[in-house]
Amino acid sequence: MKLWGGRFTKETNKLVEEFNASISFDSKLAEYDLLGSVAHIKMLGHAKILPQEDVDRILQGLNVLQDKLLKNELVFSIKDEDIHMNIERLLHEEIGEVAGKLHTGRSRNDQVALDLHLYVRDQIFNMVEKLTCLQAALLKQAEDNLDTILPGYTHLQRAQPIRFAHHLGAYIAMLQRDVERFMANLEHANIFPLGAGALAGSGFAIDREYAAKLLGFDMLYENSIDAVSDRDYILEFLSNASIAMTHLSRLSEEIILWSSQEFAFITLDDAYCTGSSMMPQKKNPDIAELVRGKTGRVYGALLGLLTVIKGLPLAYNKDLQEDKEGLFDTVDTLDKSLILYGAMIETMTVNSEAMSQAVTQDFSNATQVADYLVAKGIPFREAHEITGKLVLHCIQEKIYLSQLPLTQYQTFHPTFDDGIFAAIQPVAAVEARSVRGGTGRDAVIDQLNYFKEKVSQNVSWVKDKHPSF
Repeated sequence: MKLWGGRFTKETNKLVEEFNASISFDSKLAEYDLLGSVAHIKMLGHAKILPQEDVDRILQGLNVLQDKLLKNELVFSIKDEDIHMNIERLLHEEIGEVAGKLHTGRSRNDQVALDLHLYVRDQIFNMVEKLTCLQAALLKQAEDNLDTILPGYTHLQRAQPIRFAHHLGAYIAMLQRDVERFMANLEHANIFPLGAGALAGSGFAIDREYAAKLLGFDMLYENSIDAVSDRDYILEFLSNASIAMTHLSRLSEEIILWSSQEFAFITLDDAYCTGSSMMPQKKNPDIAELVRGKTGRVYGALLGLLTVIKGLPLAYNKDLQEDKEGLFDTVDTLDKSLILYGAMIETMTVNSEAMSQAVTQDFSNATQVADYLVAKGIPFREAHEITGKLVLHCIQEKIYLSQLPLTQYQTFHPTFDDGIFAAIQPVAAVEARSVRGGTGRDAVIDQLNYFKEKVSQNVSWVKDKHPSF
């Protein structure tokens, strides 16, 4: 007989039973369901709602289940629908009828809310740690290639020379915002819902503050209806994950381009590539491509939960069972993506010669010509027009600005002297942009030092907020 079967006169239709059950995926919450149950039974003893002998017996049974879970010895049944009823059934098998007292003062509605808060809270720390590891890998590549110069792009057209370290710095900055979004997510994930009951609170004199303290929660939900119906913290997590995957997808696009024979700016380690079953020469950047592709499924999880919640009346509705699969899949996707990306970036070889060759065989130094003329007192708009005509002339002659003789420069404007050739060198172009946040060497060093400090602070935050992590 089902734990809720007292009011029913028929057995559940088998298809309804399968359609209704969530144990196939919410078994991921077993650890958190047991953790929440331990805190709940301790609170029931502390509040004198249950005799201590019952509390001790139930705690003993929960400890046995925790040990079995660690050994992968718990067997769940679809007949018990979800992780909560499975745990209660397994506890009953361990300690008998007293197991039924565990559910005193709580509902599955506030129980699942607690499980999800605990799960999301742990995953916030996990994502901050994994994002920080990727930042560290990017920082190492940036520091190792501080003086490597490549073309910077706008509209995927070569624009101006930049330091490779500066380019990587943009992704380190994106990831830092991802870290900070997940950190902010903790405030709402760390609100304690247990004690809300089904929707109206508990009829027992429970001590919510005591249970919350046992589990390390900072705040309690002040409204019981809100406690069981709130999934904002999951939406925030999914939104943060979607933005993080967006950043990984953008980096993936560049990794794919850079590793192509047309660019040859980088070489990926063989361990993070695959080959072709037909073409023996192929080395495919599959990890970058998969991360780019899997970004869509993370977006889907966010949009799916937004759609589930948008028309729900208060308080709990079975629709909310759909909050888990997308969340679990997002966690798995982002977690693996970050792990693989960190290792792939760490083992990546930067082909500085190919980058250097590219930046000397284009017109990305044209802005430097215009700036040279401006420094000579010519208005920028006039300098821009002169430089544009110079570029057009070089294209027609199939040469680059560095190959144009001084006499030819002077036919476009008499102000040009032999200093123009030093001014348009790639190193001179990047060093000229030494403003804070620019691509000059000292500016990039300052930028990298800034992010090294941020990475150190991220590590300290995780250790401070989650010492066991």
